[in-house]
Amino acid sequence: MTTITLAQGDITRRTADAIVNAANSSLLGGGGVDGAIHRRGGPAILEECRKLRASQYGKGLPTGKAVATTAGELDARWVIHTVGPVFSQSEDRSDLLASCYRESLRMADELGARTVAFPAISTGVYRWPMEDAARIAVDAVRTAETSVEEVTFVLFDERAYRAFADLIG
Repeated sequence: MTTITLAQGDITRRTADAIVNAANSSLLGGGGVDGAIHRRGGPAILEECRKLRASQYGKGLPTGKAVATTAGELDARWVIHTVGPVFSQSEDRSDLLASCYRESLRMADELGARTVAFPAISTGVYRWPMEDAARIAVDAVRTAETSVEEVTFVLFDERAYRAFADLIG
């Protein structure tokens, strides 16, 4: 069974086999977690992302899917990039958000990762309400069939940490 832990702070400072990036579909960096991972991880991550775009992801990585690259200068072996959905009041996209976690864990299993650090996917510029995002994330990890031994949700601020802590207990 996978152990779930919480940490507050900067995901780019975490030690894990794999760090999950809340990427945009271009895989070429951006703001928030995506930009921070690319900046701290260095050019090796962007180089591998460009190769992915030139091959199987010419139109970008689809929402809810995951792909791995080197972690560059991060204290990890891999970065698993996943594209979260933009929150919508009129359309239920919660399955796409859950898929980000499941697909990232599936990719971690393929890589042989035992520890994975996740951000709160889609809660930044994609505006997913934190409490709902936490519920979906924790449920997806708890119900995933995975060999990953430990998942750490690395939450940027106190509000996010509390939303996840209320569910983890």
